Amino acid sequence: MNVSGLVWAVTLVALTAVLLVDLLIIGRRPHEPSVRESSLWVALYVGLALLFGAGLWLTAGGSVAGQFYTGWLTEYSLSVDNLFVFIIIMGRFAVPRAYQQKVLLIGIVLALVMRGAFIAAGAALISQFGWVFYIFGAFLIYTAINLARQGESAEEEFRENVLIRWSRRALPISRGYDGAGLTVRENGRRMFTPMLIVMIAIGTTDLIFALDSIPAIFGITHEPYLVFTANVFALMGLRQLYFLLGGLLDRLIFLSYGLAVVLGFIGIKLVLEALADNNLPFLNGGEPIGWAPHIPIWLSLLVILVTLSIATVASLVRSSRDRRRELAGVRR
Repeated sequence: MNVSGLVWAVTLVALTAVLLVDLLIIGRRPHEPSVRESSLWVALYVGLALLFGAGLWLTAGGSVAGQFYTGWLTEYSLSVDNLFVFIIIMGRFAVPRAYQQKVLLIGIVLALVMRGAFIAAGAALISQFGWVFYIFGAFLIYTAINLARQGESAEEEFRENVLIRWSRRALPISRGYDGAGLTVRENGRRMFTPMLIVMIAIGTTDLIFALDSIPAIFGITHEPYLVFTANVFALMGLRQLYFLLGGLLDRLIFLSYGLAVVLGFIGIKLVLEALADNNLPFLNGGEPIGWAPHIPIWLSLLVILVTLSIATVASLVRSSRDRRRELAGVRR
């Protein structure tokens, strides 16, 4: 793709405007959204992503649109997995439900900024060093193996990192929240509320998740424009999805296995493409390896769709069966 500076500018302005509208709505009326409100927002963001992909299809062709849709679906599924940890963080710090929207939105904005930096760095590395795909591929395969080993316990216990522990010790933190504010005055002294610690927890968690998601989408497309827009559209509806899914997240017990398969597939795809375009002097004399295939984008999209569908259906079937057994046990 040859994306002009004007197209980049228009895209950034339009996406920023959508986020600002979202932020203004929350700032004016902090509340816990209803299922109907969350559903409408999620439908809006999904519709915008589908419409954006259709625009790419008309202007740049089906291959480019396919790369966007595949990357967006991959990032969206990884974002759903991130919600498990967000729920743990909200519970750990006892964030009032009415103010969780603001926490999530600010966390999403932080994630966009950090992922933007990762995308720029990744694109620069790829343009200079093609062998970086070996590293990306190996990292995704390693991540997939770890995710599969966690199994049904993928919503691992949240552990406070070094930055959070330092903030607790070094900063004056009040005992309670003051609405959604970050500071409060107690006994004539300006103090930070626990909301600041929550923001730090969400931000650092987003940073860790970016280490998985950015190599994964570069395995789908090498175009920075598609990588960035797929990430933005995947993250923009995450806040509403958090409230829409609610308790349903606990029922997606096989989602980690599905994501492990997706990440493993993309990792293998990256390694195969690196072999097909090999220029490392110590491997095959610096020549491309002929038997290594380039996996087409339609096959990648098919594998991801089928894998996530199977994981979701299997999770819901298993959860329903377990609940029936629990109810039968209670009646006895």
